[in-house]
Amino acid sequence: MNYKSIHIGALIKQTVIERGIEISRICNFLKLTKEEVEDMYNKESIDSELLLKWSKLLEYDFFRLYSQHLILYAPVKTNNFSLKSQKSTLPRFRKNVYTKEMIDYILNKIDTGEMKIIEVIERYHIPKTTLYKWISKYKNLDK
Repeated sequence: MNYKSIHIGALIKQTVIERGIEISRICNFLKLTKEEVEDMYNKESIDSELLLKWSKLLEYDFFRLYSQHLILYAPVKTNNFSLKSQKSTLPRFRKNVYTKEMIDYILNKIDTGEMKIIEVIERYHIPKTTLYKWISKYKNLDK
């Protein structure tokens, strides 16, 4: 999975095929025509309310794809006016959520020699201790 560029329509279509969901069920659930659904498969992005409906219908968290993108590619704020010092009514999340797929992706980069451990830490801002825990935990499972 390429988390850098997400084509949500193609991913939805792939999930529909894998799950074997009938187009009539999709149309009834989303209250759309067959043509509108098929047009959606070609879109790189869709409305968040519609994505929520797709997530419920297909029982897959499509929003997690975007969260993983943010973990890997969003810059970390390093100035004195960090989010901790700013008051906000939005919920704050204490930890990054790393899925098994994300961990596998990063460990594969290290295994293949595509990236060194220090490069992973610097590029993806993963704490050194977290990365070493993944290596010890998941390397033992592969053997």
